[in-house]
Amino acid sequence: MVINKSLDMYRHVIDALLCDVQTLHGNVFTPRAARLTTQKVAKRLSREGIGFLTKTLPRLGKALDKALTGQHALDAAKLGFKPLRNSQLPSFLGELFSRVLDNSGRILPTPCVQSIKNLRDILFVFYKLELEYSPEAERDVVSKFIETDATVGTWNGLWKSVDPTTLESQRISSAQTRVMRTARMLLTRLFSTFDHTNIVPRHGPGVVSTKEKLWTKYQWMNVSDRISQTYPVDEYFFVNLGHVADRLMELTSLTSVSHPAQVLLVPKDSRGPRLISCEPLDFQWIQQGLSRALVSHVEHHPLTKDNVRFTDQGPNRMAALAGSSNGRYSTLDLNEASDRVSLGLVRLLFPNPLLGALESCRTTETRLPSSELLKLNKFAPMGSALCFPVLALTVWAILTAGAMDAYPSREVGLTSKEASYTIDRIYVYGDDVIVPAGYTAYAMRLLENFGLKVNVDKSCTSGLFRESCGMDAYQGTPVTPVRIRTEWSSTPCPSSYTSWIAYATEMYNRGYYTCYDLIVEELNRIYGWIPTKDMRLACPSLPCGIPQTVPVRRRRVNHKLQKLEFLVFDVKPVKVRKTIDGWRMLQRFFAEARSTPSRPSDTCRSSDGLESLDSKFCASQYTKRRESILSLCWR
Repeated sequence: MVINKSLDMYRHVIDALLCDVQTLHGNVFTPRAARLTTQKVAKRLSREGIGFLTKTLPRLGKALDKALTGQHALDAAKLGFKPLRNSQLPSFLGELFSRVLDNSGRILPTPCVQSIKNLRDILFVFYKLELEYSPEAERDVVSKFIETDATVGTWNGLWKSVDPTTLESQRISSAQTRVMRTARMLLTRLFSTFDHTNIVPRHGPGVVSTKEKLWTKYQWMNVSDRISQTYPVDEYFFVNLGHVADRLMELTSLTSVSHPAQVLLVPKDSRGPRLISCEPLDFQWIQQGLSRALVSHVEHHPLTKDNVRFTDQGPNRMAALAGSSNGRYSTLDLNEASDRVSLGLVRLLFPNPLLGALESCRTTETRLPSSELLKLNKFAPMGSALCFPVLALTVWAILTAGAMDAYPSREVGLTSKEASYTIDRIYVYGDDVIVPAGYTAYAMRLLENFGLKVNVDKSCTSGLFRESCGMDAYQGTPVTPVRIRTEWSSTPCPSSYTSWIAYATEMYNRGYYTCYDLIVEELNRIYGWIPTKDMRLACPSLPCGIPQTVPVRRRRVNHKLQKLEFLVFDVKPVKVRKTIDGWRMLQRFFAEARSTPSRPSDTCRSSDGLESLDSKFCASQYTKRRESILSLCWR
């Protein structure tokens, strides 16, 4: 049996997890069973490679999640696992599965929640490992993007037949008309006091399709005439009238071309890449300002402050936890949500003048990796700063309007009081949606009637398992697994160092001490001594209470500060210093200095993907995004 050496660390992590689970469930999962399971893992790894950890085991984990809903039965044979005798449960971890499911693969009346948690920790631990993906995976993602946009184009054709004044059409039902009227009324009321011109533009966190360097983003060479009609160049692209006067030649030489966006494929996880569409510089500048103004307005408005969020996932997580304890809430996940909000639907629902502002800073085309230009039927793809705010508000408006319209319906069976309760209990965070259980079936049909697609496999509508915004829960108990994303590096690496210390800490907090010791031992072998949290040092640290001897050469007394200091590894950004002219530095200061942290130990990330090097913002200092170095320093 030959196993790729690069997989050794991942195999050892699974083995250590099995050992810890055996300790927790010694009465059913015996040491012999743990050894046999370890041997099965080794055999499957030698045969399937890393795919066994990133695809095969998660597939079994998803089947378990479906079984927890009570509507599906787990069938080990169909999942590529040998079943137990006279049972549909897999022989792999069969002792734990038998404490959750019966022999037919269905949920037991009183399953062991601890077994569910441990099973999911083992099955999903490497599900989101960030690996290189194949060219085939890239082509599949791009093809899906084009196919989805074509589908959205069909919906645009439907929405064009709707009278924008009455919202009536022979091609849509009266129920759709009523929902659209109410949804538009809600959004009109929400934005009746919103001033779309009162924004502070800024650059986004990523690259731009027009390829400007990090330090040339404030040198304006082109501003689309579509933007300048709503956001005048002299007011939104210059600091003040003095700046305009000093750079009058620059202002008069500006071109007004509407550049397209550009499709990029970025690493996501073992399943393949994520597709985003990076925006042109001038469009991104206004999008970021309008997006921040929208988010702030929505999160503080009485109509939406308790239902729609963009910066705090806590309420959705708590609602998912509550739904798992009593079944009163369902969690819905939208499939390709950002790519399915059609431009035609946005035009029918959103009021002017906000709609005009949204369209003025929306790119109409994107360039595919093949260099082909694709005219966008969706409002905006992922990558636009306005993508998620418009998506969330569209979903909230439709679901809220649907509840208001549906309460007299015999099909839904909601009373007026129940409808009011339903409206108050709709929670939206991007494409994560939570609705009351009694409204679930109608809500799913409603969303699909407006071109959105519910991911049935990830939506939790029955049983007592719920997941939303990173919270997985069963019977009121969090069962979110540890998910290792960063590849292990056998040589010093900044991202591996910080990430695997975090994974070790999570293992320790969950009582997986064998796994914790394994990771710490391997980290010590590569990096040497690592501080613990009880030392209270401003650097990556392991949990407190772990006895480690500090080498003499890595400690000293700082007589000036009258304190004991330790020589530790810390992660530092790669420094870049570029001096730009005074007006541009002043503009960058106004756009970004607000996010400067007050504590010296913090690092300020700028909006254009850079970070200031000091606690005090400096407009000529940057760090390269996603680049860092490991450095020994005294703390």
